[in-house]
Amino acid sequence: MTGLAGLALGLGLFLIWWSCWVLPEKPAKRSRPGRLAEMLTASGIRSVTPSGLVVSSVVLGLFAFLMTWVLTGSLPIGGCFGAFACALPVSVVRWQAGKRSASLMELWPDAVDHLRSAIRAGLSLPEALIQLGENGPAELREPFREFGMAYRSGGSFDTALEGLKERLADPVGDRIVEALRITRQVGGSDLGRLLGTLAEFLRENARTRSELLARQSWTVNAARLAVAAPWIVLLLMATNPAAVAAYNTPAGAMVLIAGMVVSVVCYQLMLRIGALPADRRVLQ
Repeated sequence: MTGLAGLALGLGLFLIWWSCWVLPEKPAKRSRPGRLAEMLTASGIRSVTPSGLVVSSVVLGLFAFLMTWVLTGSLPIGGCFGAFACALPVSVVRWQAGKRSASLMELWPDAVDHLRSAIRAGLSLPEALIQLGENGPAELREPFREFGMAYRSGGSFDTALEGLKERLADPVGDRIVEALRITRQVGGSDLGRLLGTLAEFLRENARTRSELLARQSWTVNAARLAVAAPWIVLLLMATNPAAVAAYNTPAGAMVLIAGMVVSVVCYQLMLRIGALPADRRVLQ
């Protein structure tokens, strides 16, 4: 009993001592958004959620499947066109994201020039960013207006910058925001020179990339036409009852499945081979 009482006393004293120390809070891990969420953010479409995009893809695919099945009377043909229609919303969002990224690449040099002029005129860095919401390129004004409202309401420059980076959802925007954040933290008088060099680099990069995209578009469009042509011919052949009857057999269904797999694989391979190196958001 004496040993047990001593053990209990020692344990109690240890717990009292332990309670006097405050454990450091572990920072919450920031979860990265999924691929669909990143694609929607990069496309600038804010009214659609990833789940909404998935639901719209399923609904569109089901609608195309039923319409093709009713018009042709062939279940395999309806399934093929339903699968293609199911991928259409995601393809449209990906195309919109690429279009917006190319547009922003052309606009960033002008935005950096506006920012440089405002800083040379004597404005502070937050004020120079806020004035981009009024005098900057039209497509970039809304994110900078929201930055101004967030900065005025909260007063935290880092928090407002983080929100601006999320709203822009652009690799070039990430680099500009991080450069401004570091400049704000460490100080320095070479911000104007830094922004001038950055504007020249962005303008040269946009010019080179636009030339490469113009040359690449001929090959990409030809490959897309080559992939779509057999399915357009199939849709025309579906008006012939004999062709529909041939594709309604197990062998005809296997031919359609094999053709769809070959079309998808070849199209993705073409895009991968001919794709230009894309900027990634490495500073999220």
